Amino acid sequence: MQALTYPDATGFLDEFDPAEPGVVIVDVRMPGLSGFQLQEALFEREYPAPVIFCSAHGDIPMSVRAMRLGAVDFLEKPYEPQRMLDVVQDQLREAEQSFTAHAERLRVRERISTLTPREREVLRLVVDGLSSQLIARNLGTSVKTVDVHRARIKSKTNADSLGTLVRDLLHHSIPL
Repeated sequence: MQALTYPDATGFLDEFDPAEPGVVIVDVRMPGLSGFQLQEALFEREYPAPVIFCSAHGDIPMSVRAMRLGAVDFLEKPYEPQRMLDVVQDQLREAEQSFTAHAERLRVRERISTLTPREREVLRLVVDGLSSQLIARNLGTSVKTVDVHRARIKSKTNADSLGTLVRDLLHHSIPL
């Protein structure tokens, strides 16, 4: 296991690699940004790494707050070194899966970003299960125009089919 340390949360945010799977261990009280502020910054950046809190000043409300914000554990100092290692090893396995899913979600979002607003509108109706005829009626256009949009959506997103694209959108909860 490779451990990287940082003087403070800002240093971490400036230097960490968001594509590198890992586990973030933070203290509630740190110089500059608190552990909670760091956790919120990571959430805003959609960094999927598990966060483990540790603190000598922890209490039940703090641990509840950390867990509600997505922390995977809250260890009180002094903690058993083996307990920390066990938690980190478990979370490293989980992180590999989280990072793989996150990378796929980003790829799907990137593919969708190539669509025009009208193509997104058509795709939204496809996701809702509407046929080309119903989409045409909803949009006040012809079925042929809808079919052209569907073909462009498939082409621009490099989808094998619109069905697989819809599956990916739903699987990764990507809004249109």
